[in-house]
Amino acid sequence: MQHGPAVRRRKLGEELRALRDRSGLTSGEAARIVGWHQSKISRIETGRSGVKPEDIRRLLDAYGEYVSPEQRALLEALSASAAGPGPGGDGRGRQWWHDYRGLLPQEYRDFISLEAGARSARTVELSVVPGLLQTPEYARAVTRAALGGLPEPKVDALVDVRLTRQAVLRADPPLELSAVLDEAVLRRQIGGPGVMAEQLRHLVRVARLPQVRLQVLPFSVGGHLGLTGPFVIFSFTNIADLDVVVLDHLTSSLYLERKEDLEAYGAAFRTIQAHALPPQDSSELISSLADDA
Repeated sequence: MQHGPAVRRRKLGEELRALRDRSGLTSGEAARIVGWHQSKISRIETGRSGVKPEDIRRLLDAYGEYVSPEQRALLEALSASAAGPGPGGDGRGRQWWHDYRGLLPQEYRDFISLEAGARSARTVELSVVPGLLQTPEYARAVTRAALGGLPEPKVDALVDVRLTRQAVLRADPPLELSAVLDEAVLRRQIGGPGVMAEQLRHLVRVARLPQVRLQVLPFSVGGHLGLTGPFVIFSFTNIADLDVVVLDHLTSSLYLERKEDLEAYGAAFRTIQAHALPPQDSSELISSLADDA
């Protein structure tokens, strides 16, 4: 199983290898230009080690005219998140989630790192409102239910993490979020009627944001592809090969990056989305449920 930063390190290395080939340089020639040993170029291109932003700038300078301004900006940003914590640097200084290293498992930190660097996310949820769309009290109720017996200070910290993640929807540019929620998500009384009513009203408000497309998959659809489990597809600007599918399990997360997997989950999302209610109808259903809560 690969974690998020490992996936991106390998794919980032592939992109750097392609740029070097396009520039006509061998790995040895590139290494001499930037003053490194050839083995460092090899480790970066095969994804065995991360690359600091200042190092990637030196590589991109060496490849000169073969690197567009858009590619440079993207690859520098990706190198920061792909480096991850530990040897090789921790990206742009210390990303905020690193401060929760003692609380958050590696899989969750990897997920947040992907989310923070993505251009868009497509998600199908069957049981709970996606974390990016949760209210504080709903997030608290979900955390208590999923991690029963957790001390209150840790519950508070996990809720803070979830709310801090939501900053990606207000970033410049913001994360583009397309979410399909099974109707069960809206009807499951998490936290009680009052908490649920406010959560539903919040969904209606968030659905008005231009970067958010929210749809409900009604019970009337019956069986559907999403029944195999929730998933998220992260996409990144300009480089489709960096797209990743994330599947959550009880004790771990699985990251899928093969072209066949990306195509299969992309097609599944489009099919599920086509069977879901249109955004306006979805908002009207959510509003009616909030009024009845």
